Amino acid sequence: MSRLPLLSCEGISKAYGVHPLFEGLSFGLAEGDRVGLVGPNGSGKTTLLKVLAGIEPPDAGTRSQRRFTRLGYVPQDPTFPGDRTVEAVLTEALPAEEREGFETAGRVAAMLGRAGFTDSRHTVGVLSAGWRKRLAIARELVVAPDVLLMDEPTNHLDVEGILWLEALLRTEVPAVLVVSHDRYFLEHVASRVLELNRWYAGGLFQAEGRYSDYLLRRDEALREQAAYQDTLANKVRREVEWLRRGPKARTRKGQARVKAAGRLIQELDEVRARAAGTAAGIEFTASGRQSKKLLVARDVAKTVGGVRLLAGLNLTLTPGMRLGLLGASGSGKSTLLNLLAGTLAPDSGQIERAEGLRVVRFDQDREGLDPAVSLRRALAPEGDVVVYRDRSVHVVAWAKRFLFRPEQLETTVGRLSGGEQARILIARLMLQPADLLILDEPTNDLDIPTLEVLEESLADFPGALVLVTRDRFLLERVSTLVLALDGTGGATFFADYAQWESAHEEADRDVGDRIEAPARTAVETRTKPAAREGLDARRLTYLEKRDWEQMEQTILEAEGACAACQEAVEDPAVASDPIALRERWAALEAARAEVDRLYGRWAELEEKQR
Repeated sequence: MSRLPLLSCEGISKAYGVHPLFEGLSFGLAEGDRVGLVGPNGSGKTTLLKVLAGIEPPDAGTRSQRRFTRLGYVPQDPTFPGDRTVEAVLTEALPAEEREGFETAGRVAAMLGRAGFTDSRHTVGVLSAGWRKRLAIARELVVAPDVLLMDEPTNHLDVEGILWLEALLRTEVPAVLVVSHDRYFLEHVASRVLELNRWYAGGLFQAEGRYSDYLLRRDEALREQAAYQDTLANKVRREVEWLRRGPKARTRKGQARVKAAGRLIQELDEVRARAAGTAAGIEFTASGRQSKKLLVARDVAKTVGGVRLLAGLNLTLTPGMRLGLLGASGSGKSTLLNLLAGTLAPDSGQIERAEGLRVVRFDQDREGLDPAVSLRRALAPEGDVVVYRDRSVHVVAWAKRFLFRPEQLETTVGRLSGGEQARILIARLMLQPADLLILDEPTNDLDIPTLEVLEESLADFPGALVLVTRDRFLLERVSTLVLALDGTGGATFFADYAQWESAHEEADRDVGDRIEAPARTAVETRTKPAAREGLDARRLTYLEKRDWEQMEQTILEAEGACAACQEAVEDPAVASDPIALRERWAALEAARAEVDRLYGRWAELEEKQR
């Protein structure tokens, strides 16, 4: 039985100027849908999302939303008033009629807790980009949307944050449509994939299943399209030969055939135009150095802002080694990159570099780009020619290699998209022969075709590479070794991303077991007071025996304190005071944890006497 859509579009089109982004698109989102939307930069994914969210109107076609359906929309770059607390942001996101009362405060507090915020009084202005993205997601989820639209939600999130988001999206929202270039994320979240691309006759390709299923079905579709193109080309060739023979076109039959030949030629041109997919020509240049060791770090330590990020780190970089760095935000990844690049000195230890080591670095903040400079000058600062591998290349040809059109050359950098700015930086790096490439989040805003080319280039680079990326597919594909930083000075090496993920999941299970054990023990032992008879207290130490004798009274007092905390939370006087309410909730949780601990201790002492 087909499901009724919560949100749908029928024949929608959108253009900016004379260039259409998409035309005649039709699809819907029903309950249970987890849809990934992909496509090359400039295909209109963000615009389509805004049309679906009701932010922008379509030029043609209709958008339909089922009555009473709640929509959530997370943009690529969310904005907040800098002086608002995170709690206020979530409270203000709720409809006016839902902002009052005890239940609302608990709802906001619960959402902040699940998003990882430990202090609801933090102001937005002090949050990092990753935590602002978490807040944007929490702001939409707190209203309990029926459909959640998300534009590049993994941008700025660290790997831990992405794993958190994946788990959230599997259960929290009835229907999700997410624009993403993160292939691992799409594989884990999507149950249907849409590709917005003019390669396809309707401008949209749909495939049920995971991202890997979409890749298989897309390849089949492209092979069928290529076979159709060959058949069409043969038909056109025959008609052109007929036309060249100069047939008499004055007859009705001849005129019809001439018109049919014209339509075939036009259709072939359209098919060829759609099939002419292009990708950036990325190929980094190595210096050709033959040194066996490019960089050696011995017992390196570094403390920043009173926090020890590295302690006793030993690392050797050799040609062909591709090191991936993992760690939560603030764990020290950028600090380590600065140490390796030589822009920061260690507090202790040594970093030895091969003589004349050539280091080329990609900075995620893109500070080297002047937004007021034209694309022409950004690509070729010294004139209209660049020198690539000892060969002069005109700026027009160089720009075309990175998918820029000649008419864009006078456009200022500030007006280009994030993906286009990233391609400018990559173009600059390619002009510099390198022994060591240091890449800090090079994949932000790049579309999947460009990512695939970047992967191939990095995998083939003969020098050393140090890579920080949230793109787990790239990390797995390229890295020969992974180094995970824990933010307290610890650093652990793994063979690859998969090994790190396995260790991470095991650690999470261990933490979960430790958290659940007191509660589980409490459930098992709360009916055990009468079981004290017949136990041998002689097996206990003096302190244990004293604990045992006082346990019943201690538990009764702890349960009394817990009941008092429960009453304090339910007091109507604090229902409108979110800060006081949060403090009382914290006290209640602490009291419950103490009761559980005491019951667990009781069970432990009983077991010791058996």
